[in-house]
Amino acid sequence: MSRFLTILFLILIIYYLLRFIIRPFFSSEGTRDKNKGPEELIQDPYCLTYTPKRSALKKKVRGEVLYFCSKKCLKSYLRGKKEN
Repeated sequence: MSRFLTILFLILIIYYLLRFIIRPFFSSEGTRDKNKGPEELIQDPYCLTYTPKRSALKKKVRGEVLYFCSKKCLKSYLRGKKEN
């Protein structure tokens, strides 16, 4: 009986050690920031599409910070502002 309990105890120790070692490789918790909520979307003032703020192009125009989805939209917007 004592041999059975010893083997069971060793199996439990091995199980918990492996679980502790392997968990970070298969967990998605390490890839996301827990404090960060959903990513903010901002609207491009030229083409009116929504783009994630992190990947948008940022430009200060007449004291106002604007975000654009691409260089093409940024250039078109600036060209339109110069004509007006």
